[in-house]
Amino acid sequence: MTHASIRWLAACLFVSAWAIAIAAASPDENTRTASSAKIAADRETLQRGEYVAKAGDCAGCHTAVKGKPYAGGLGLGSPFGTIMSSNITPDRQYGIGQYTYEEFERALREGVARGGKRLYPAMPYPSFAKVTDDDMHALYAYMMQGVAPVAQPTPPSDVAFPFNQRWTLRFWQLAFAPKGVYQPRAGRDAQWNRGAYLVQSLGHCGACHTPRGAGFQERGYDESRKTYLTGGVNDHWFAPNLTGDNGSGLGRMSEADVASFLKTGHAGGVIAYGSMVEQIEDSSQYLTSADAQAIAHYLKSLPVQNPSGTYTPHADPARSSANGSRVPDELSLGYNVYRGFCASCHRDDGTGVPQTFPSLAGNPSVLTEDTTSLIRLLVEGGNSPSTLAGPPRQSMPGFAATLADVQIAQVLTYIRSAWGNNAQPITANDVSSLRSKLHK
Repeated sequence: MTHASIRWLAACLFVSAWAIAIAAASPDENTRTASSAKIAADRETLQRGEYVAKAGDCAGCHTAVKGKPYAGGLGLGSPFGTIMSSNITPDRQYGIGQYTYEEFERALREGVARGGKRLYPAMPYPSFAKVTDDDMHALYAYMMQGVAPVAQPTPPSDVAFPFNQRWTLRFWQLAFAPKGVYQPRAGRDAQWNRGAYLVQSLGHCGACHTPRGAGFQERGYDESRKTYLTGGVNDHWFAPNLTGDNGSGLGRMSEADVASFLKTGHAGGVIAYGSMVEQIEDSSQYLTSADAQAIAHYLKSLPVQNPSGTYTPHADPARSSANGSRVPDELSLGYNVYRGFCASCHRDDGTGVPQTFPSLAGNPSVLTEDTTSLIRLLVEGGNSPSTLAGPPRQSMPGFAATLADVQIAQVLTYIRSAWGNNAQPITANDVSSLRSKLHK
C-alpha cells in the first residue's frame, strides 16, 4: 500500500454518515399507570440522548450554516478536499431512518454503516468506540424520536481519486482504530473517571488537540501516550496543548478556569477563537457544571508534555532579549504596528480587557510553538463565542488588506517577546506561506 493510500485512509477526519434505527415500543394502552410510566421513561431517555448529542457536538458537523438541524450539507476542509457532512435526521430516504440500533452502534463504534459501507472517522469513531451502552442507546432514541426528519440529500464531496475510495478504509481501521468501551481507571476517583470518559469519548478532544501520525491517525487516544492532547493542526487552526505546560498549556489555569472556559469561552484573560468558538457554542456550553468540572479535573491531572514558550511577568515592559530584537521599542516595526493596530483593545501592557478582549501577556496561544492560529487570526480576524452564560460576542478585524507579511510577522514577534512572554520569532515567510493556503 502506498503512502498516499495510507494518508487517504484517514481523510476521514472530517465527514461521517451516522446510522440509527427506529425501535419505539408502543405503551400499554390497557393500563394508564403503565402507560404514564413508559412516557416518563421515554422523556428521560430523550433528554439524556439530547445531552449526549450536545456533548458529542453532533450538530457542529452535521448542520450547515443556516441549515436545518442535523440535515448535513456542511463543507468540511481536509488535506484531501472538501467533504460534505451527511444528513443524520431520521428521514428514511436521505437520512438514517432505515438503520437498526445494531447498525447505528456499529457505525459509531467501528465506522461501518448499513450495508458494509466504510465511514470516514469524522464522528470520530476512534473516540466514539468508548461511549457507554447507556449513552449509545439514549443517543439512538433521541436521534430517531427527538430530531425532525429532513428530506434533503447530501451534496457530493469534492475529493479526488484515490482519496474517494472508501473500501481502503478497512485497512486504516484495522491499523489505527481502537476498540472497547471506556473502562474506569482503578485508583482514580469518580470525578477523574467521568472527566476522562467525556474527553476521550463524546468530547473527542483528541481529534483536534492530538497531533497526527504518518497515516493521519491520532498519535494517542488517552493519557498513556505522551503525545496525547499536545496540540494539532486542523483546517489551518492549531488546537493548543492541553497538558500541564506552564507556557503553552494549561499549567497556569486553575480547574475553575478550565471549567469556565468550557461553559463561556472566557477564563483568566483567555478567550476562545477559531473553530473552538463553534465547539463551545454548539456543545460544551451545555455541559452540566459537574461535567465541566470533571473535564477540568481530568485535564489538570495531565503532566507536562511538549513544553514550548515561557512567561515570566516582571515590572520591565521591555521585550525579552532571548527572542526579541534589541532595537529600542520606539524604533521597532513590531512595536509600532502593535501601538497602531492592537493596543486600543489589548492595551499597551498586553493585559487586554477582562471579559471583552483577551490578554496577550502570558496567553498560552501566544506562547505556543506552532503559530498557525496566531497568523490566521491577524489575517482573517475572528470573534469570541456567544453563549447563554458568557459575556457578549466581540469581534476582531482581519488585517489581510491592511498589513504586509513583514508587518504581521514583526508585530507577532513583538507580542511573543513582550511583557514577560518568551517564544520564538515569526518570519514573513511563515505569514506568506499560510496566506497562500488561505488564499488571502
